[in-house]
Amino acid sequence: MKLLTILLAPIAPLEMAFTALAGDYKDFAAEGYRWVKIDGPFMCPTKEDLREITGDPSGIDKLHMVEKLRAYYLIQGALVKVIQEDESTGMAQISAAGITINLWTYNRFLSSRPIKDAYAQIETPETSGLIPANTSAEMGAVPGATETPTPFLRTAARGFRNPE
Repeated sequence: MKLLTILLAPIAPLEMAFTALAGDYKDFAAEGYRWVKIDGPFMCPTKEDLREITGDPSGIDKLHMVEKLRAYYLIQGALVKVIQEDESTGMAQISAAGITINLWTYNRFLSSRPIKDAYAQIETPETSGLIPANTSAEMGAVPGATETPTPFLRTAARGFRNPE
């Protein structure tokens, strides 16, 4: 009995940690955020393009759709925000970081449970780029940046040097 207790004791804290972790992300899912389950060119500006690319096109057709911006890549673990859902088709219109237009994908490619990205991290709205970082009142200003950059000059003997 003691051996069983000793062997199972480390499992309880792990289970509690995973439960706490999942609880932290439930709020994101309630707000419409989803994690991507797969990799591939499965985000499209129109529902028709999404049907076409997921139908059974050849690799060259997929390439042409990506080149013409009729398809964008989903990357496993990336966080997206669902804007609207079409229950009849099983599709969702989503917003993805770095893409200025809303795109369509299938709900089956999205998860309300956290999925780790390629860096073994779980994205949040703040880390994914879906929520803009704090900026100063001045448009385009970056916190901590100076108004005029200080140039660095390259010298043959010492590498780079500051002219001041």
